[in-house]
Amino acid sequence: MAMGGTGGAGGHVRGRRRARKRPLSEINVTPLVDVMLVLLIIFMISAPLLTTGVEVELPKTEASAVDVTEQPVTVTINRDGAIFVGESGVDWNDLIGRVSREGGAEARDKPVFVRADGRAPYQAVARVMARLSGAGFTKLNLITDTSAPAEGG
Repeated sequence: MAMGGTGGAGGHVRGRRRARKRPLSEINVTPLVDVMLVLLIIFMISAPLLTTGVEVELPKTEASAVDVTEQPVTVTINRDGAIFVGESGVDWNDLIGRVSREGGAEARDKPVFVRADGRAPYQAVARVMARLSGAGFTKLNLITDTSAPAEGG
């Protein structure tokens, strides 16, 4: 005796198929965004550390940080009074020409960061700043260590 029903074995109704799982065609961007944010933070922290190459011990102050929108030219004076532009040493007579070359076409309008060792002779720092100012560089900034309170104050 046949069972009443329309179709074959297993009770499947003819013409109806089982729903298949389709492959997911959307990309989950959450892990991508997480990785990009971590990389952004790492680069924001490490970029300022890569800009200086001459080792100096900066004087400690309680001054606030300077907001800079342009890439500055860095002039460094070490403990012995030697002058560096970027990472390479420069002669006193070639200081203005070298800073102008480092700054590019609008060098006189770009910020110049003067980094001096805390034990550098005051006369060396004053002479460099006076020479740059006299040559028309108007955005001179002294770089200090603001991570710790000033000593003796």
